Amino acid sequence: MAFYWAPAVLALLAATSVSQKIGTHVQEAHPPLEMSTCTASGCTTEMKSIVLDSNWRWVHNGQYTNCYKDGAWVESLCPDPETCAKNCHIDGATVADYKDTYGISTSGNELDLGFVVETKYGTNFGSRVYLLENEHAYKMFHLKNREFSVDVDMARMPCGLNGAIYFVEMDADGGQSRSKGLNEAGAGYGTGYCDAQCPHDMKFINGLANTVDWNSTSDPPVGKAGICCAEMDIWEANSRANAYTPHTCSIKGTYICEGVECGDNEKDHRYDGVCDKDGCDFNPWRMGNHTFYGRGKRFVTDSTKKLTVVTQFITSDSTDDGDLVEIRRFYVQDGKIIPNSESSMVGVAGNSLTDEFCHDMKNAFGDIDDFNLKGGMKAMGEALDRGLVLVMSIWDDPLANMLWLDSDYPLNKKPSTPGVNRGPCKTDTGSPAYLRKKYPGASVRYSDIKIGAIGTTFGSTTGDGDAHGDDAGYGSDRRLDGSTYV
Repeated sequence: MAFYWAPAVLALLAATSVSQKIGTHVQEAHPPLEMSTCTASGCTTEMKSIVLDSNWRWVHNGQYTNCYKDGAWVESLCPDPETCAKNCHIDGATVADYKDTYGISTSGNELDLGFVVETKYGTNFGSRVYLLENEHAYKMFHLKNREFSVDVDMARMPCGLNGAIYFVEMDADGGQSRSKGLNEAGAGYGTGYCDAQCPHDMKFINGLANTVDWNSTSDPPVGKAGICCAEMDIWEANSRANAYTPHTCSIKGTYICEGVECGDNEKDHRYDGVCDKDGCDFNPWRMGNHTFYGRGKRFVTDSTKKLTVVTQFITSDSTDDGDLVEIRRFYVQDGKIIPNSESSMVGVAGNSLTDEFCHDMKNAFGDIDDFNLKGGMKAMGEALDRGLVLVMSIWDDPLANMLWLDSDYPLNKKPSTPGVNRGPCKTDTGSPAYLRKKYPGASVRYSDIKIGAIGTTFGSTTGDGDAHGDDAGYGSDRRLDGSTYV
């Protein structure tokens, strides 16, 4: 994520926790999802599947007593990290559960994620899923000297929501091998998440419960430990704004952090941690083009229609062995190949991410260039070499109301300050409470995932289908006070 990650799920089956033993009440079933691998000769489609992150699942003592309830650990079952891991079981979900409890469904190469799902047990908000190689391991992507493409449908994604497609340096087995036997569930149950924000809200990390200094009053509840790793954000967007962002780290693989190395904002350690939390983001609106992406025909790319998003990872010598030097972006819509928008900010030239572009952008916006300080493109390329896991999600943001993506941020600076205005959305409509009440039917669709050699996953096509209409119930909450906010 560009600034914050906060899983948006509450009151799920009376318990929103993750554990490491496997429960027996519900047998896990992974919804199937097609993806394609492409070469100059064409694309080959294969059937994979997805798995729900373990933080969203019901956790109990092997019977029907919750290990975690109402944001707090049950003391009798979880007096310490080790005892909790041994006592608690994570249960499975059927394909019907994925849809009816979590709002997740697949069909062929399409994945749909709904925002709000109400059940007799409570209400689920948002979700996060991973692509599996098989029933027990995540698919590992090696993106250097490759391109990744995916179709997105953002028509039902209003201001304040984030439909995210990204890669993180998780373990292929979900952390089983490094847990020394404490994590019995593994990738098949969605364990082992990490990202460049070093999230503290993961209930279990490397097989141990994150019970130490657990703060149940925080939103979301958090523990002392965080879990860090490199992150490549392919697509963070709603129907009003989008960004793609690499986040480098000074560590390799997953890393458990405590204290300063976590880079916690509230302790003023943001730039002292092991990962670059800001990242080097390319947001067309923030870079000065206010007509490139949005709802309706007046935008170059119309977010009310399906859009193919293409990301290329260019190396210094155009081979797999070269250093990563550039991350390029293209789009395809209505049969047209559309280059990324050019920056119109003073002192920042280009339409792709390079070390130079990131340096110039940080300088123009008065931001710390933590991306290059933590290794820049070369470090990001080394993470791509080691292999990353594909993550797809829909979420809201209790920490910053998604203002960093689609509105003015930070609020203590004038919107006219370079880099502050990031999108056309109002500053008071991104709170989770507002979104959950006004847009419970919000959803996102991802489809036609492809990876392949540069230039093989996309091309001109026939039409991309009908638009959903400029507003269609999900286009309000933008500002209408000037020509730049339409």
